[in-house]
Amino acid sequence: MGFLTKLKEGLAKTKQALFGRIDAMLKHFVRVDEELLEELEELLITADVGVSATEEILDRLRDEIKEGRLKEPEDIKASLRVILADMIGQGEPLKLDTVPTVVLIIGVNGAGKTTSIGKISNRLKQAKKSVVVAAADTFRAAAIDQLSVWCDRAGVDIVKQHEGSDPAAVVYDAIQYTKKKGADVLIVDTAGRLHNKKNLMDELAKINRVISRELPDATRENLLVLDATTGQNAISQAKEFGKAAEITGLILNKLDGTAKGGIVLSIRHELGLPVKFIGVGEKINDMQEFEAEEFVAALFE
Repeated sequence: MGFLTKLKEGLAKTKQALFGRIDAMLKHFVRVDEELLEELEELLITADVGVSATEEILDRLRDEIKEGRLKEPEDIKASLRVILADMIGQGEPLKLDTVPTVVLIIGVNGAGKTTSIGKISNRLKQAKKSVVVAAADTFRAAAIDQLSVWCDRAGVDIVKQHEGSDPAAVVYDAIQYTKKKGADVLIVDTAGRLHNKKNLMDELAKINRVISRELPDATRENLLVLDATTGQNAISQAKEFGKAAEITGLILNKLDGTAKGGIVLSIRHELGLPVKFIGVGEKINDMQEFEAEEFVAALFE
């Protein structure tokens, strides 16, 4: 099954909840007017497109109405498709400019950090890149065990210590192993204790100091893993984690489990961060680099 097909299946709940209802709503109108736009506003917000992004969409539609380019209710979807694609913008590929490149994975527990690391490792391995994973979420023994399983599946090396070890010490060991092996990419797992923000910030700062000291010239990616099913709460998490680390991109998981796929647009609009990867399943191949055109096509076609 191709990823676009899988993406369409994964976004089926969002498509039905949003565009199915838009189709039904449009049948009740014979012209494009403010009443129609008010109903559309409610549907967009319900799909977690977000208030700010929804306002921009409606402003653009109003501009088209004023310019005489949007006259019939059935033309709304075509205009929406263009507007959404433009607002989401293009995704950005993982920057792998140096050997090694360091990819720091952050996010709350339960968002899918471990599976994301396994899936990204698998993608990199298929692209002929050698990968080392640092199990620096030492707060939970289960996190280390689960990560080991995913690394085995992906066929990549893991550097780990026991539960309660200093995460920065694990990262140091992993960097030395990465250097010795000449690996292309070092992926670092981190703890997701957002409820204890000071500890999280201190821990990430210490890890960053080790990386900066040992690999001063390495390209860095700090990817935040978000669970799409949490809706607007994902944006709150992103803002909090943004205070602890300089986020370079997002991994959006579990889009197949929610009718609120509009969160992609809300995140892009609110945070200005690119969605780098999108997950629509639990298998090791169920993650792809984010392509805005594919995403919008899966919603409309």
